Amino acid sequence: MTDDPDLHDVVDRELRLQDPAVRRSRAAASQLLDPDFHEFGASGRTWDHESVLDMMAVEEAPPPETDRIVATRLADDVVLLTYRTRRPGRTALRSSVWRRRDGGPWRVVFHQGTVVPEPGQT
Repeated sequence: MTDDPDLHDVVDRELRLQDPAVRRSRAAASQLLDPDFHEFGASGRTWDHESVLDMMAVEEAPPPETDRIVATRLADDVVLLTYRTRRPGRTALRSSVWRRRDGGPWRVVFHQGTVVPEPGQT
């Protein structure tokens, strides 16, 4: 990754969203989610801002192992993150689009997770 402080900030924010304490705190998680947030989950579900906050507040799963993070600036105030997460029995490829409005903080506006089939699965 480059020395671009915005890219580092966005990666840090994405990783904070994986922290169980942040996920369970509606106030903390809301600071990282854009009001227009939506997600196509690895589960096949579609989430919006309110429904994902509701889900995260009661989630009990430990944070996944995260690697292969790549941050790409798409525009001055838009960054794409791609990465892989792993939990026992489940690997997912993920992407997040982060944007900054009017000089405010970076917030995730879109996220998608795609499950990677385990070896031997089709």
